[in-house]
Amino acid sequence: MTLSSEGRAAIVTGAGNGLGRSHTLELARRRARVVLNTLGVACEGSGASFQAALDLVQQIHERGGQALAHRANVAACEQVTDMLAQAMDAWGRVDVLFNKACT
Repeated sequence: MTLSSEGRAAIVTGAGNGLGRSHTLELARRRARVVLNTLGVACEGSGASFQAALDLVQQIHERGGQALAHRANVAACEQVTDMLAQAMDAWGRVDVLFNKACT
């Protein structure tokens, strides 16, 4: 049996690298529309590149999926509100929140 997430919209925090990236790819493979959230930093706070998220969005698009990247700090309510608003504007819903962020 193959599980499908077609028509669902998901937000994955900490999606730029590691397990968050893996979970994002699996959701996209199952046809979910995915918001990739990352600050582009490691858990200890080093780094500042958002490029990994942008590359992953491109990879998902190339495979026929739908994705967008957002750089919200999940500890900042106004940034999370903006991320949610972008997901709602794009797809009209959010069905899944996968909180993989380090904070």
